[in-house]
Amino acid sequence: MKRFISLAFVLLMIVALVGCGSNKRKPIQLTLSSEDSEAILNAAGVRLPDKSVAAGADSVVTWFGWGDPFQNYSEGELVNTGYWTFQNKYGGSISYHETTYQTFADELAQLMVGGTPPDIMTGGTNSTASFPMRAIKGTIQPVDPWIDYDDPLWSPMKGLAEKFSIGGKHYQICIKTTPANVVPYNRRVIEEYGYDDPADLYWNDEWTWQKFYEMCMDFSDPDEDRYALDGYAYEGMFIESTGQQVLMNDENGRYYSNIDSPEIERGQDMLYQLLKNNCIYSKGTYNLRDNGAWGAGVKDGLCLFYVIGEAFWTDRACTVESLGKTWGDLTQHELMFVPLPRDENGDGVYYCASSFDNIRGAMVIITDAPNPEGAALLASCIRFKDIDPIVRQIDEKQLKERLCYTDEMLEMSKECQRIADSNFLIDYTGNLPDGLGEACYRLCQSMVRSGMEGSSWAQLKEANRESFDYYIEELNTMIDDLEA
Repeated sequence: MKRFISLAFVLLMIVALVGCGSNKRKPIQLTLSSEDSEAILNAAGVRLPDKSVAAGADSVVTWFGWGDPFQNYSEGELVNTGYWTFQNKYGGSISYHETTYQTFADELAQLMVGGTPPDIMTGGTNSTASFPMRAIKGTIQPVDPWIDYDDPLWSPMKGLAEKFSIGGKHYQICIKTTPANVVPYNRRVIEEYGYDDPADLYWNDEWTWQKFYEMCMDFSDPDEDRYALDGYAYEGMFIESTGQQVLMNDENGRYYSNIDSPEIERGQDMLYQLLKNNCIYSKGTYNLRDNGAWGAGVKDGLCLFYVIGEAFWTDRACTVESLGKTWGDLTQHELMFVPLPRDENGDGVYYCASSFDNIRGAMVIITDAPNPEGAALLASCIRFKDIDPIVRQIDEKQLKERLCYTDEMLEMSKECQRIADSNFLIDYTGNLPDGLGEACYRLCQSMVRSGMEGSSWAQLKEANRESFDYYIEELNTMIDDLEA
């Protein structure tokens, strides 16, 4: 690649692990050029505005949350270059208004009633996030006056942003997504049982439900405490991997039931067969192995597939040593992962949902925020650095040095991201009206988690159909009122 001549250089201190798995740390000083990054992106039409015309420059943005992802760094972390850009290119700063996960909603309401709302907070679809109820209740406002989803910086996110819109107005700044769930496994265990490597199966387009089912059936033996499936996400994987969802929304932002989907019926039947044949460890309640330690049982050959998001083992707090306690020896490259398997009777496409695991992945602007321009400018800086090819190379280097990632793992990570970004499936169940959220939960997980364990999908959906339809209509009425 042609190297662009720099006018200004940025020195970033990156503390990396020297030698995979080593405890010894050595500061590595990389000289990066902000001009290089901007030249590469500008060539693709992606630009940040000059400071002289940037609304929100030289201002303070109030971030409301239970963590400050912008100004707190440990010695092993790369400087947050998005916030660095906001500071150094635009003279901006952040005021952190700290709250807690438990008191988040009440405290925000008090601030708004008192006329002192913060500017920005995390978005997404989880229980503390934004959509659709915070839009309906007026807690957050449309971002369209400050975020242009037709601009090249934001246009790749437009399809996703449409899923967070009401009446043609977008209520979320979609910065960065991650695949919601993948299928991690221990290669040593796979080899010991004589199974085909799931990664090889995937690249050969043979990673199907049937292959997955056969491995689970062969592996599981309750008498030996061996169960193929465990984790927090396996219940919904056969819905997610169809590309369908029990609750969908249309181009007008109205919601509808999809429980009669034949694809979902096939997926739920697969889950039912695995449940009936004792292939699942944690059923009935969240009685996960080892008090819910992520990956518990995988290293020891007691769990074959622990379905979960990649972010759960690439988190900043994870180390080779901590991950090795459950997943396996990372220095020997035992941990590997693949996308969710596909339905061999489906459309031939692999699917996985998009998530916002990173606290900076999605943001919302609070109603009556005193500095929405600064909030949008901060988000733009973070988005710009997320797609910066030089920063991405550093991120990959860090994964290799900190967590022993191989080139094959990096390639698979990109492939999972490609699948997620090809479809933008979103799970809305985290911020729905209470009745609808509970109905969605029952439909997605009740065969495993409730008194209807052992029931067929037909029994499950008929037991919930009436309430599901009622609560969907209730939500659509709320949306009608908001538009009016």
